[in-house]
Amino acid sequence: MKILRATHLGMCFGVRDAIDLALRQPGPVTILGDLVHNESVLQNLRSQGVRTEHQVANVTTPTVMITAHGASQKTLGRIRERGLGIIEATCPLVQFAHRAVIQLVSQGFHPVLIGKRDHVEVRGLTEDLAEFDVVLTEEDVARLQGRPRFGIAAQTTQPIDKVHRLLTFIRQRFPESEVRFVDTVCQPTKQRQLAAIELAQLSEVVIVVGGAHSNNTHELVATCRRHCERVHHVQSADDLRADWFAGARVVGLTAGTSTPDSVIDSVERWLNDFVQFQEKLGRQVSETAA
Repeated sequence: MKILRATHLGMCFGVRDAIDLALRQPGPVTILGDLVHNESVLQNLRSQGVRTEHQVANVTTPTVMITAHGASQKTLGRIRERGLGIIEATCPLVQFAHRAVIQLVSQGFHPVLIGKRDHVEVRGLTEDLAEFDVVLTEEDVARLQGRPRFGIAAQTTQPIDKVHRLLTFIRQRFPESEVRFVDTVCQPTKQRQLAAIELAQLSEVVIVVGGAHSNNTHELVATCRRHCERVHHVQSADDLRADWFAGARVVGLTAGTSTPDSVIDSVERWLNDFVQFQEKLGRQVSETAA
């Protein structure tokens, strides 16, 4: 059995920078929400004394850190009203998405976000808007009301092929409307999605490593399943099962943008150890038969 590692996988620079920033703080700090959607990362932060709260009213430290997913100006205002300091850890590519949406609105376009309505990044992108729509499926697009001008942007971790598909559907449904699209899908997401497709096409089994609540990891799983029948999402090596690899000659390995290198490496070690065990077992069987 051969193990293939995706050419692009694991933590992006925005996540790495946010984690480093949280760990460098000299005094007590509270992160507003989960800094990233990966439990091993969150456990490490808690072990270093970094606190997490999901409501501004519950913060007891003098300083609040905004997550890599960003926050709305309304949320930042509530923090300032309490007299708390703000440490900004929003990914620069999420900040670009904020600016893009604001610019579309300022130019008279009705904003439509392609993404998950309840995702923290999407909430941050839309909470300051007087009106907006969020779509994730063609059914969502079918429910849109007609507008003279639509401004389309996307959650940064959405697959770009899905974004283009929905964009095409919007244009087909409203042929008389002006539709302007700003590509806000981040480059690390595009790289990991493309690498996942290439990996899945070469593999009989694909392992995707990432947090249970990580949207970009779930999107990687969905992408891989379009090209490989046997795809498994794990959070750590402890989730791996030997029976998944029965008869497999090639196993692919990829990971979401909030997955630490140490977790990916531990999964890869498990796979390599499994290969060595299978080879040893095969030799023993051959020797016994001889």
